[in-house]
Amino acid sequence: MPKLKLPDIEKVVAIDIHTHAEEPCGLHGDDGYDDFQERMAEYFKSPHKHPPTVPETAAYYRSKNIAAVIFPVDAERETGFRRYNNYEMLEVASDNLDVLIPFVSIDPHKGKLGVREAKKLMEEYGVRGFKFHPTMQGFYANDRMAYPLYEAINDGGAIALFHTGQTGVGSGMPGGMGMRLKYSNPMYMDDVAADFPDLKIILAHPSFPWQEEALSVATHKPNVYIDLSGWSPKYFPPILVRYINSILQDKMLFGSDWPVITPDRWLADFAKLDIREEIRPKVLKANARKILGI
Repeated sequence: MPKLKLPDIEKVVAIDIHTHAEEPCGLHGDDGYDDFQERMAEYFKSPHKHPPTVPETAAYYRSKNIAAVIFPVDAERETGFRRYNNYEMLEVASDNLDVLIPFVSIDPHKGKLGVREAKKLMEEYGVRGFKFHPTMQGFYANDRMAYPLYEAINDGGAIALFHTGQTGVGSGMPGGMGMRLKYSNPMYMDDVAADFPDLKIILAHPSFPWQEEALSVATHKPNVYIDLSGWSPKYFPPILVRYINSILQDKMLFGSDWPVITPDRWLADFAKLDIREEIRPKVLKANARKILGI
């Protein structure tokens, strides 16, 4: 597979910085995986009975003239679910680079093996970002165990995107499927931002119940951005809207959390939000171009 090429960003109306790559229905044979996906769909009131595949995702975004950052989540150790292999996902996504910007995911518990994979993905395939989900992967972001992986990502000039706040993963399932919310407090990412000042970091989602912590970290650390995925904008807390409209207007990013929330739903609610008109283009496209370097 050749190195990844970027979409023609001039032509798209927006960049969705947060979408999920899923395998074709029936190819993930792990026990409990379908139950997990079904509860996720219920939690988010998703219109999708089955998660759309990468080609289906690309077709949707192409029809909307929106570019999308897309990634799997490697949480094999904590969940027991086999990951969507990064190389397999990239192979499928590479046929849709007119609208897709593929990121990858490596559980930092994989140690040196994960570091080698990260370096290969960046050097040979031109991967531009890595998705971390501390709750699903069962680690604190500031655990020094993860630092060799962050160092490799930093050296490769790629982005580290961290889930923050509560999650729909395991919501309503016995024991929350064993998922521990504490790992995703954005304050743990503050240590990462301080120790790797050149690493581009995205805090994903309105960080309930730690919204003010996320705003504080993004205000204090120049290398930290916030994506607004996972929530309909009509539920954004007032303090988040205030920061979008003011001191963090250049660091807020449109993200939907596809497929559980569609851009149609997100954008329709964002249009009703009290956001200054000159700031909307920044959130929808300009800020993403800046952190992606395109």
